[in-house]
Amino acid sequence: MRDHRWQLAVILLAIATLGGLILIIPPKQVQTHNILHHLFFLPLIASGMLFDWRRVVLITIWAAGAHAPNLWITWDRNPVRAADNAAEFATFSTAAIITGVFSERERRQRKRLEETKRQLEEVYQELQQNVEKLRRAERLSAVGQLSAGLAHEIRNPLASISGAAGILMRANAPPADVEDCLQIIQAESTRLSRLLTNFLEFARPRSLRLQPTELGPLLESVIALAGHQAAAAHVLIECHVKPGLDLVQCDPEQLKQVLLNLMLNAVQSSPTGGVVQLRARREGFRLILEVTDEGRGIPPELRERIFEPFFTTRENGTGLGLAVAAKIAEQHEGSLAAFANDAGGATLRLELPLREVPAS
Repeated sequence: MRDHRWQLAVILLAIATLGGLILIIPPKQVQTHNILHHLFFLPLIASGMLFDWRRVVLITIWAAGAHAPNLWITWDRNPVRAADNAAEFATFSTAAIITGVFSERERRQRKRLEETKRQLEEVYQELQQNVEKLRRAERLSAVGQLSAGLAHEIRNPLASISGAAGILMRANAPPADVEDCLQIIQAESTRLSRLLTNFLEFARPRSLRLQPTELGPLLESVIALAGHQAAAAHVLIECHVKPGLDLVQCDPEQLKQVLLNLMLNAVQSSPTGGVVQLRARREGFRLILEVTDEGRGIPPELRERIFEPFFTTRENGTGLGLAVAAKIAEQHEGSLAAFANDAGGATLRLELPLREVPAS
């Protein structure tokens, strides 16, 4: 507002100065009066750019009063020129008023845009705050679910250990019961250790250690590790590797962990005499690793849930193996998914990007 007052004062002073010069300068200096006449255009247009059209009209009236002596002096000497000057001044005034109209519209539009921008910024800030609150709520919810799942999984082994310890505390416990209790304590302790190890691997996964890896030997080591359990369950393991996958860029230890988990799950799901297949192939710039079994399969409504922490369909499962495997796949910028196969069993498909192997 104060700036507008100064601007108005400067424009009025400029017009008054031009009018004063017209009165001071002798009429015979026609060229000078002609220049002063055209200089009126500057404050008029400036007023149109700075103020609304109503104020421009008042400034135009003020300018007309200041310009009147010029017209009067010119009329005595050259009426035609005076009429031209009057027409030019009317044109100046009209141009100033029109400029004031458009300038006012532009200022209103700018004000609306600024108000809209301010509102959008407020909405954006509020949205950011709500998103952050939602993320915190999701993290708290996830922590709560993990804690509840961990507590549930720990409760049963602890109950078994507590019961076995109670029997051992009896002075007259039979030797056979003592042996059974010791086996229970050892088995449940091993189960708790495996549970906590898997939980830590899920909650605090280590960073990737990518390196050139020979895929064939890695798959052979996975088959060798899973072979003992497969032999005990009378399950056959087959491996099929398509050409062109000699060397891949990956974290071999984590990839081996994922594949071993998938293989052991497949063996446990397979019937006696069943076949578990491990297949590897290349699709474009993706490495596809599939583990297929001939078990009962996974119901469609559970194919997403099996990757949730502590979700398991097995009595002795921890529900963390596939969750850890999915997280490792995500670290590799890949994916892990479950599908049904033609044999009625399940196929777990691991897809990983084929990164460029550095030159040795």
